[in-house]
Amino acid sequence: MKQKIGIVVCGNSGIDYLDIDFPIEVIRATLVIDKKEYEDFVDITAEKFYDIVVKNPNIDLSTSQTSTGRIADVYEKLKNEGYTDVIVVTVSSKLSGTFQGAVLAKELVEGINIYPIDSRSVSQGEVYLVLEAIKMIKEGKEVKTIIDKLEKMRDNISVYVLVDTLKYLVKNGRLSATSGFLGTLLKIKPLLKIQKDGSLVPHEKIRTTKKARERLIEIIKDEIKGKNIGLFIVHTNNRDEALSLKEDFLKLNSKLEIDVVPLTPVVGVHAGPGTLAVGYIIR
Repeated sequence: MKQKIGIVVCGNSGIDYLDIDFPIEVIRATLVIDKKEYEDFVDITAEKFYDIVVKNPNIDLSTSQTSTGRIADVYEKLKNEGYTDVIVVTVSSKLSGTFQGAVLAKELVEGINIYPIDSRSVSQGEVYLVLEAIKMIKEGKEVKTIIDKLEKMRDNISVYVLVDTLKYLVKNGRLSATSGFLGTLLKIKPLLKIQKDGSLVPHEKIRTTKKARERLIEIIKDEIKGKNIGLFIVHTNNRDEALSLKEDFLKLNSKLEIDVVPLTPVVGVHAGPGTLAVGYIIR
């Protein structure tokens, strides 16, 4: 029987904001703002969300991941559409339980091969894996070959995060750090990094936003020197800053391929407004 390979990706990827030429199923988390529920992207987009949070800085925010049952329904739908194999790309398992939900849902559906992949990343880091999977599916590659490639690729993705305040990350327990370190971090502009295992940890303590941005450029400039890479910049309510940062990187190398993308609300709840992230993939 000929393979028909489908793709599922979680909404944390921000893939909803991109124009993708392939049928993809997106499993979206629920955003709770002041006790009212919104399906990420469907009921509320990034722009509207950050506008609400900036105007109401102490508003009650939380998220709930897609239920295992809903993920299983997506698998069942794909099976009914004739798919034999499904690749599921999720946000880092260190940042969300979505990967675990994707694994558990696999046990609820028979007659289809499901391959959950922990991206160990977020946002465009997930998207890179999805785009590669699409390319390989179109080339007629076997599913096992695609999985092997994606697992190698994720080790070549690096992401740095510059938050305006740690308030949101600390409140939602998304930061891997000691409490003593957090005490000093809350007073400064921390530069964070997603580790190879997918956890988010403080990388450097920096006094001002300007210096943090300069340091971020310096770090990435050193790391990408002489390498063939794709770069991405993720913004919250600060797209102009992201575009300015893009210009800074283009001054270093005018041939750099740079994607500028919004951080979808369910991730923005944990990062907060004013956050910028810069990442790259070594090709």
